[in-house]
Amino acid sequence: MSSQPSSSNPDPEKHEPNCPQGSGISVDITDSRSPTLIEESESPNLTVAQIDSEISETITEPLQDYPVGYPKQAAFQSSDPSWSIYRAFGYLHSRVILELQDELRCMEEELTELDLMDLENGDGHRLRSRKDDRQQAKRENTESCRAKLIAAIRGKLVDYDEIVVKAHELNGFQRPSKRDYRSFRTWFWNVKPLNYEREEQFIKRKEDLITLRHGREWAGFDGWVEKCIQKLHCRLTHRIFSTPELRAKTNDEFMYYYSSTRIEKLVGIIITIIIFILLVLPVVAMYKLTTIGDRNSTFDAVGVLVVFTLLFSAAMSLLTKAKRHELFAASAAYCAVLVVFITNFGSDGPGGRS
Repeated sequence: MSSQPSSSNPDPEKHEPNCPQGSGISVDITDSRSPTLIEESESPNLTVAQIDSEISETITEPLQDYPVGYPKQAAFQSSDPSWSIYRAFGYLHSRVILELQDELRCMEEELTELDLMDLENGDGHRLRSRKDDRQQAKRENTESCRAKLIAAIRGKLVDYDEIVVKAHELNGFQRPSKRDYRSFRTWFWNVKPLNYEREEQFIKRKEDLITLRHGREWAGFDGWVEKCIQKLHCRLTHRIFSTPELRAKTNDEFMYYYSSTRIEKLVGIIITIIIFILLVLPVVAMYKLTTIGDRNSTFDAVGVLVVFTLLFSAAMSLLTKAKRHELFAASAAYCAVLVVFITNFGSDGPGGRS
């Protein structure tokens, strides 16, 4: 798969950069997005299949290769986003924030007292100008107490703002789902990586735990689909919904790793089928009713519209984690489509023709 550079008869499909002579390296750019370097001196007889095999080879460190203790626990918690569960230390954050808050309150009172003292002593000009305050302090051969205090307040405010912002970000993290928490506790009980009771008690503080798993969808319908796949676990499902790298992570027959990407594709197919059904069934039902042409059939069509709009809203709420305004907008659009359908077929029906 290599070719020598030639300027007399260039190949439009392959382009060779100017490599130093004798380097033993040629570039195969059959696909311009993925150039492949071939060391001719080391591997002159490799076939295309062997080269692809070398490029595709990956290294996966199995869980059982890690020593029991914090190494194994860290390997387990980093092996899947579902188990990236840690403590938020909400109580300690509150204590630190309250401590800084009271320190700032004391500084605030001290600054107010200093301002009032200068005002009562006839040094009100020091409050109207930083320059006058510093010059007065210079004449007194001392440092401005106000400037020194404000500098201390600035440093304390930076610490306070930083911890408040971090606490706010931590509060935005999701709590581990019941399924992920149960799996984590089960693994912890079976393996027992730690032998000191105080160090392993963090897992029992469920209300103070957060998960690093990203995505609002996974705690709902996606998680239920994955749970169903686990209950139907067999060699076929494991091969379909797991990658070779995930299968190589452990040899434990009771622990399964599934690819979130593949499960999301299955969920997407299921949701697409459900939406298709919710669009086709009411259309067919209302078409049958509106073609009758009497008054009762119109009311029946409106009833079908209401029922399927409620079903659509319920499906949106259960299958996704749509926000309230998104749920309202989608339901309104769905209802509007069905209303237009009723109007058009109602006017074209036997009772609507002139």
